[in-house]
Amino acid sequence: MAGDVAPGAERSATLVWTLPNALSALRLLGVPLFLYLVLGPEEDGWALALLVASGITDYLDGWLARKLDQQSVVGQILDPVADRLYILAVVVALALRDVIPWWVAVSLPLRDALMWGLVPLLRTRGYSALPVHFLGKAATFNLLYAFPLLLLGDGEGTVATLAQVFGWAFAIWGIALYWWAGVLYAWQVRRLLATTERR
Repeated sequence: MAGDVAPGAERSATLVWTLPNALSALRLLGVPLFLYLVLGPEEDGWALALLVASGITDYLDGWLARKLDQQSVVGQILDPVADRLYILAVVVALALRDVIPWWVAVSLPLRDALMWGLVPLLRTRGYSALPVHFLGKAATFNLLYAFPLLLLGDGEGTVATLAQVFGWAFAIWGIALYWWAGVLYAWQVRRLLATTERR
């Protein structure tokens, strides 16, 4: 209802040029750079630093959007798109380098493809997306920690061994939560289709 909208909420929803959106856009620009660093000169140190920077900006853009009251529709699109592209780029790059098996590289994009397949069903009820579930955020958190650790673990020595152990722990939990969140999302879509009229 219009009376429930906080002052300035409609204005902030239409904002485009904001600091949080700039951070999300910067993260997007880092995706091809990461692929180049891992698959070209194999500069794993710089690639790892880029992933860490991506994780920090991922936290900062959400925090700043709330702190500065700059939450926007653009930001709600850019942030998850940047997350998905980073995950896709990392799994493909690490699979090509034989750091992770191909079943891991295929399982994550496959889940995203299934989720995209639900969008046309949502649109029949006047929705373009549903709110992000806590499990989805937890899954992304785990995966964004897992892949830098697995990249660090692609070497020899105690640090590499520990990184590999913790990296796989985060990866297994992340993949499981990623799919669990997808199942819950599909269940929400099913309930929405059953309880709302076509538009």
